[in-house]
Amino acid sequence: MTSIRAARPHELPALLEHPEDTERNAATRAYLGKLLDTKCTRPEWCLVAEDGDGRPVGSVVLWTLPGEETPYAFVLFEAPAGRDDTGAALLDAAAAKARELGADELDHVVDSPAQAPQFQLDPERRSALLRNSGFRVLRDGRRFRLRVPAELPSDDPRLTFRSLADLGPGPFIDVLEELLADTADARLTADVEQYGARRAAEKIFEQTASLRHEPEWWELGHDADGTPAVISLPAENPSVPVIGFIGVAPAHRGKGYAGSAVVRGTRILAANGAQEILGDCDAANTAMAKAFTRSGYENFANRLEFNRSL
Repeated sequence: MTSIRAARPHELPALLEHPEDTERNAATRAYLGKLLDTKCTRPEWCLVAEDGDGRPVGSVVLWTLPGEETPYAFVLFEAPAGRDDTGAALLDAAAAKARELGADELDHVVDSPAQAPQFQLDPERRSALLRNSGFRVLRDGRRFRLRVPAELPSDDPRLTFRSLADLGPGPFIDVLEELLADTADARLTADVEQYGARRAAEKIFEQTASLRHEPEWWELGHDADGTPAVISLPAENPSVPVIGFIGVAPAHRGKGYAGSAVVRGTRILAANGAQEILGDCDAANTAMAKAFTRSGYENFANRLEFNRSL
């Protein structure tokens, strides 16, 4: 019989140990330790499944952004092969705990190929467990990575950039609302359907603003005619610098401005010490994928984004 409980102090930050995989154990300890230090999780949010003999056999950890009190995702989901009942019990326990803490939905991502820090082996089995527990795929994504070179491309001379510090939030949210009216991103489309374009734009701004950034980093790039053409929101999440959000206004698509915005965000993060930068986009957003590739980024992983309404 499997039972679910909060992790005990001596089990943190290691959680489950894999006797023959010291690299994985070290990565898990470092990752969960950082999440605890930055308050992206709490000890009581770290759940463990144990078998009838009291041995830990699975885990799941609720996650949020620093400074937030309500979880909206989970990480470090592990369940033994051949015991889908344990996986289902962990997912239900995570959903119940998140609901108790005020969440109305819960996210999870499955990356392939498996890699540090979560080492999500057997992604097909994981995806099946999620679907059977009421999760649906919101986005079939692609992950991009750049190890910052010594020399970066120059900024696009066609664009004039003005920062959040100069403009304030209003023009940024206006551009977000405009581009959300015509987007190839499935997750953004779902947000527009649920909240409307204006509220969806505000949510993008608010969620990205919860990542570490300076007002001078966030910019609108204006075309020669004076109209806003691109939005660039580079930031740093608790683990790594990221191209937080890039978008091109519908009237200015087809000009190569997505790549210009990626370069601009990359240059800003690099100037502030970034040595590696990550970015994501929907697989259907081929223009954005090409923009990352043209800017020197490699598609190092695929990412399925799951969501369950609570």
